[in-house]
Parts: sequence; C-alpha cells; structure tokens
Amino acid sequence: MNLAMISLELAVIGLAMAVLLADLWTPKSYKHWLGYLAAIGLLVILAASFCPALATPPTVGFSGMFAHDGLALFFKRIFLAVGLLVVLMAAEHHDRLPAGIGEFFTITLIALAGMMFAASANDFVMVFVAMEMMSVSFYVLVSFQRGRSSSLEAGVKYLILSALSAAILVFGIALIFGTSGRTNFAAVSSEANRLAQNRAFWLGAMLVLLGLAFKISAFPMQMWTPDVYQGAPTPVTAFLAIGSKTAGFVLVLRVLFVAAPALAQHWSLLFTWTAALTILYGNLCAIPQRSLKRLLGYSSIAHAGYILLGIAALSASGSAAVLYYLTGYAFTLAVVFLVLCLIARDSDDIAVLAGLNKRSPLLALGLALGIISLAGIPPMVGFFGKLLLFKSVLERAAFDRVYLWLTLTAIAGVVISYYYYFGIIRAIYWSEDGPDMTPIAISAPMKISVIACIAVILYLGIFPNAALAAATEAVKVLRF
Repeated sequence: MNLAMISLELAVIGLAMAVLLADLWTPKSYKHWLGYLAAIGLLVILAASFCPALATPPTVGFSGMFAHDGLALFFKRIFLAVGLLVVLMAAEHHDRLPAGIGEFFTITLIALAGMMFAASANDFVMVFVAMEMMSVSFYVLVSFQRGRSSSLEAGVKYLILSALSAAILVFGIALIFGTSGRTNFAAVSSEANRLAQNRAFWLGAMLVLLGLAFKISAFPMQMWTPDVYQGAPTPVTAFLAIGSKTAGFVLVLRVLFVAAPALAQHWSLLFTWTAALTILYGNLCAIPQRSLKRLLGYSSIAHAGYILLGIAALSASGSAAVLYYLTGYAFTLAVVFLVLCLIARDSDDIAVLAGLNKRSPLLALGLALGIISLAGIPPMVGFFGKLLLFKSVLERAAFDRVYLWLTLTAIAGVVISYYYYFGIIRAIYWSEDGPDMTPIAISAPMKISVIACIAVILYLGIFPNAALAAATEAVKVLRF
C-alpha cells in the first residue's frame, strides 16, 4: 500500500535513472534527445496521474509522514506539466549548456521528485527532506553553465542563502519537536490547546514559515530572487520561478492549515503585512529593470504577495483561489520562458524583443498574452485568479478593516505593474526593428508547447469553473 502511494514519485525517479543510464551510450551530438525522452516519460506519468486508482479517499502512509489526498494530486499534476515543459526548454537550450546535458536532465527530474514529495509532506521531517531534495538539485542546476561567471555567482548566492533558510527551518522544527514532542502534522495539531500559550512553539512555527518564505520569494526572504533568476540558465530560472515557488506554497498550506490551524488564526495580521510588503517591494523594484529575467524575478516576488492574499484570508475560498492562481501562473510563466529560451540567446536585455512581431508572430503573441495574464487583464487567467484572491480578502474585510487596506494595496500593486508589463508589450510591437530581423526557427516540440500554454491560459480565463471546482475539492483536506 505504501509503495502504491508513492508510485508517481517512483516513476519520476525511475525515469531519472533511465535517462542517466541512456546518457552512457548516447553519442554527444544526440544527447539533447534525452530531453525529449524525459518529456515523453513525464507525459506518460502525467496521464497516469489521472488513473481512477489514484483518486482514493485521503489516506496517510509511511508512519503518517506521507499524505495521499486531493491536494497532493492537484499539485503533482502541476509539477509534472511544468517539468515536461522545462526539459523541453533545456533540450532546445542544449547548445548553451556545457558538457553533461544528460546529468542536467537527470538532476531536473530529481528536483521534480522532491517537489512531488513536498506536495504530500505530512510531517516536519518530510518537509525538510523534500526541501533539501529540491535545493541540492538547484545548487547544481543554477550554476550549470560553469563557463559563465554570472551563473557561478548565482549558484554561490543561492547555495549560501538557501543553506541559511534551511538552518532557520531546522531550528524551527527543533523548537516544535522540543515543545510538542511530535513532528507529525496531525499529532502537532492535536496538541494545539496545550501549546497555544507556549512562546517557544510560536517561535518554532515562525521560523518554519520564515524558512518556507525563502522558497516562495516572500518578504523578507526575497533578496536572492532577481540575482539568481538573472544568472541561472533560462530553463532553470523557469523551474525555480514555477516549480520551486509552487512547492513552497503547498508546504505553507499544509503547515498552516494541517499542522497549526489554531496558530494561523492568531497570525492574520502577520500575513496581511507580509503580503502587502511583498507586493509593493516586487512591483516598485521591477520598474527600472532592463534585464527581462531580472524583471521577472521582481515580478515573481510581487506575485508571491498576491498569492499570499489567499493565505491571509484564512478560508477555504482563499486557499482554493491560491490553487487556481498557481495553476494559471504556472502556464503563464511557462509560455513567457519558452519564448525567452528561443530569443534571449546572448542577452536578456529588453532590446532583444525589438521586431519580434515580424520575426515570429507566434512567439510575439505567446509572450504578449503571457505578459497580459501576469498583468491581470481579462480574459486571461491572471485576471480571474486575482479577482478570486481579492474576493477572498474582501470577505474578511467586513470583520477587520485591515483587509480592506490590504486589498487597496494589492490593487495599487496591480496598477504599478502595468507600467513595466506594458513596457514589454511596447518593445514587442512598437519598438524600432532590431539589428537582426531574420525569422526565428521554432522546432515542432517548442511550437506545440507555446500553443498549448496559450490555449490553457485562455481556457482557464474564459472557462474557469472546472479548474476552480478541482481546487475547491482539493482544499477540503485543510482545516480553517
């Protein structure tokens, strides 16, 4: 029974080992085809995740450390879809990666497995193991372009700051274990009444959330994001921005609303301030940026703030809005990075967008729609996602005026973001032609990926009911 619960994770790890072995016998000129092999494998695993046998009632295994429920499956499907797109980007990006492309695909799959374990974490020990499985993989991936000083610098920064966040997380877990004698979420939650006034327990929970704030790029643990996004290879930046952030949020949801729901109700003011400061910091710092990846780094910080609105709402509707928003955000960022992977070969300055609408109308359309969705303009999924988040916060405003101010701050952040988002649109369609106006060749897998992402963000924005219903069903395992 326990092995059946981790069948998806075992399949991804098995695929990673298969790619690593295949790399031994693959000629150097064909090694990028391992990325397509990995993509096919992930597509099969993603299809298998919809097997009715996996849609069992919520259950736990491995001494209560691993949860198999709707919330876990919801996020695992997102991770598998994102992983598929990332390995396709890396296969397209292979000429800009040094020797060892086979190892790159393997480590990417191991990081993906760590994210999937994070989705099912039901114990603080499991939280730490899953986070380190992701982090150690990203230490290598971020600095994979070892011939570029910027990639090595980004890797060192990520290593040092991630190690610091891991130390904070472990110290927090130690305090929780020391005060409760438990690390299992359900067991810790059962001790809530006894621990309600224990300051050491409160400090431990605070430190755990601070460690998780690093993964989601939330204030005050956001300082690493723009530097690492800019220096890392583009497929790795995409994986960090989508996969790692999403894994951080599923852990936040489980810690707050499974392990410590009583504590979460006492910290509503903390969540509102964190969300407001994260939104303002990300949007204001994005305004002067010329580097597209750096701009997206600050944008990622701002979006972490928007998603925190749903956490701050402390409600089922707020958490469902978080899941819906993360789904749309994943495919929105994916199409943006798919385009950047094709056009930002030597530079990620915004000037590389000049004349893109003439060089490739499809890529111009994909990037424009992705940016419009990030800005939150209808009918894109970003608009409906923000609307749901704002609605969940306004429901609380009737009881606490601070939520009204939080909503106004978030709206101000959205208005500020229009300036730098539409700067990108202007560069695509209304800037002077660049020095290189040759048409951009797009491989069939990349063309299919771009079209698929465009279709998803339009579908989720125009017909949100199915995704929202799935999100609402998934959050039923949480307690508010």
